Amino acid sequence: MTTRHPRSRLVVRLLAANGLVIAAGSVTLAVVALLVSPALFRRHVGPTIGPVTDVVGRHLDEALTTALLLSLGIAMVIAAVVAAVVSWVLSSRLARPIEDLSAAADRVAHGDLTARAPRPPVDDELAVLTIAFNDMAAALQHSEVTRRRLLSDLAHELRTPLSTVEGYLEGLVDGVVDPDPETFTTLQQAAGRLRRLVDDVAVVSRAEEGQLELERRVVEPGELVHAAVAAMRDAYVRADVRLEVDTAPDLPAVEVDPERIHQVLSNLLDNARRHTPRGGRVEVRGERRDGHVVITVEDSGDGIPADQLPHVFERFYRGDAARTSGTGTGIGLTIARGIARSHGGTLTAHSAGHGRGSAFTLRLPSTS
Repeated sequence: MTTRHPRSRLVVRLLAANGLVIAAGSVTLAVVALLVSPALFRRHVGPTIGPVTDVVGRHLDEALTTALLLSLGIAMVIAAVVAAVVSWVLSSRLARPIEDLSAAADRVAHGDLTARAPRPPVDDELAVLTIAFNDMAAALQHSEVTRRRLLSDLAHELRTPLSTVEGYLEGLVDGVVDPDPETFTTLQQAAGRLRRLVDDVAVVSRAEEGQLELERRVVEPGELVHAAVAAMRDAYVRADVRLEVDTAPDLPAVEVDPERIHQVLSNLLDNARRHTPRGGRVEVRGERRDGHVVITVEDSGDGIPADQLPHVFERFYRGDAARTSGTGTGIGLTIARGIARSHGGTLTAHSAGHGRGSAFTLRLPSTS
């Protein structure tokens, strides 16, 4: 690691700058005093002692000049010493937080994303800079943790379909697996899962970075809800789960990408169906609230334990009642939340606990 000494360099530069200021002020003081004081001295002394000879006048001027130079010299030396001490103290105090900030930046630059700079005791520009640096370091640390977890989770998710493909290919090569339609169907399903996983990872990355391509247009939220419900109706009938819709008639319009919002609602409806037992119920509600259109998908199914609820939107998170996407890649809810955020909205989850149902709430800003 590179060794740096910003404090020593900064203190020297601050002292040098203060020294130049002191020197310039001292020279200016001496010149002005020598130019102005003789005339002022004669004006005040003349009326008191009356006319004087040229010799006496020269002696008075020499005495004034000597006394003035001596006084100024002593005063400037003492002032320079005091100023140097004060400058050293102030420069050291000013340089210390900069040194701490530089050291923390050096650690971050060499991979230690846990490094933080101590906050200066005074709320000034340096304190603002330190807070901004610490926030940046925290964001970098979070991004790195997320990246490592994503790579680990992605490797885990890829392992199952790859193992399937590898096993069947080895069996085909060794002649222990027959190249029948069932074998090729299994291989095709594994390849499809890999493709869906790659596509979902690409979408979730763009969604979380706010780079989703959106084709916005003004639509009625009731139309979005009924279209998503109609698309899922047959699946609910087969699962013997009752699907109910209750949307307010006066919902304001929203400016969204209909395909993306349909993707969100389909994901929520599919999750609710898969986690609701036969004979259960799923209700979709739409209402107006605080300048937003609020769409809630509530089920009477498995529910989500309190310790798992904060994690249901994490990529590849799986729990006893954690909700995953209909494609089975484990990032459907992550994509749905990213789509909601890209529209300036939110997607939240609520549950009273395991076995007590769940509710997912999508909030979108209205156009009025």
